[in-house]
Amino acid sequence: MPKEKVCLAYSGGLDTSCILAWLIEKNYDVVCFMADVGQEEDFEAAKRKATKIGAKAVYVEDLRKEFVEELCFPAIQCNAIYESVYLLGTSLARPVIARAQIAVAQKEACQYVSHGCTGKGNDQVRFELAFYALNPKIRVIAPWRDPAFYEVYAGRNDLLAYAEKKGIPVTSTKSKPWSMDENLAHCSYEAGILEDPDVTPPADMWKLSIDPLKAPDKPEDFTLEFNEGIPSKLEYQENGKRTVITDPLDLFLATNAIARRNGVGRIDILENRFIGIKSRGCYETPGLTCLRAAHIDLEGLTLDREVRALRDQFVTFNYSKILYNGLYFSPEREFLEASIKASQTHVNGTVRCRAYKGTFAVLGRSSQTEKLYDMNESSMDEIGDFAPSDTSGFISVQAIRLKKYGSMKLEAGERM
Repeated sequence: MPKEKVCLAYSGGLDTSCILAWLIEKNYDVVCFMADVGQEEDFEAAKRKATKIGAKAVYVEDLRKEFVEELCFPAIQCNAIYESVYLLGTSLARPVIARAQIAVAQKEACQYVSHGCTGKGNDQVRFELAFYALNPKIRVIAPWRDPAFYEVYAGRNDLLAYAEKKGIPVTSTKSKPWSMDENLAHCSYEAGILEDPDVTPPADMWKLSIDPLKAPDKPEDFTLEFNEGIPSKLEYQENGKRTVITDPLDLFLATNAIARRNGVGRIDILENRFIGIKSRGCYETPGLTCLRAAHIDLEGLTLDREVRALRDQFVTFNYSKILYNGLYFSPEREFLEASIKASQTHVNGTVRCRAYKGTFAVLGRSSQTEKLYDMNESSMDEIGDFAPSDTSGFISVQAIRLKKYGSMKLEAGERM
């Protein structure tokens, strides 16, 4: 009787290497899947390691372009943000990873998919909801929720002992007591010493960006152009030469590089996980911080007031929540994404930007096509087509309700 087959999301680290050996020990054939979403990773070394442990096949899928165009850019279009601070760098990567893993599982005729997510985090929810939407018949093996695994391998020392027993090569150190997750949008840091919310993150924790205090003393200026809310061109000076980038992935990476060398995009927050637990996380989101801020600024010039208000109140909040909670492959996400596109038709223009010692600033903005802003009409130095006397009637109408309310309060003797 042939063995059942599992497609394991593999990183090459201690946890997933031990899970790979454990699944083989449980008599499964295992195919390993790795997603290249822009993290700094030696994929060839990880492939060799998985093969040595016993994987039947190892797939490495380059998802960077798909990640930027299908997830990061729509997030910029709607100014996605969770709890007013988190730019959703981890959440954004999960849909493309899950979709590619299911594709490999189907190609290899796997009955199961597996992952190394902990039983307390958001990622287990994000991945598994995606798996079930993409392949309703798939079955999931989640070792960190299986007592047969977590009661035996309760912590890192148990895993190290198991790895030694199985001959799994591992590089383990206690000098970096936190966990990390990286992709081209950001790097996250959590657990370990960071679980105390009053512990200041060590200076050497931050991987992507320079310490703002050590960033260059000279500001770096660059220009971003948007077409229907999507970044379409980046212009900046490199080694004294004007550089222009229009390819979406290259544009994102170059904006990242500018932000990183100027210390832009660090945050340290407490957030509410979907499963109900509060969690402390530190995040570096360099390029996405700049692109989102520039986009918000351009909307002030080009987007209608009421469209913007509706989008902010309904679309931005709910799209961000959907991403965070792992409901990307859902009808509500499709509905909201259609709304995002409709809101961005007129978000066309250019934003002149500056990165300097951990800060991002807008120096100016312009649009050759959108005409909602009229400098003459807004000027305090000329009347133009706007008759100031018209405002008297506007104020009188707006005051009707407030006069009634004020009278009621006065009659009741209540202070306003």
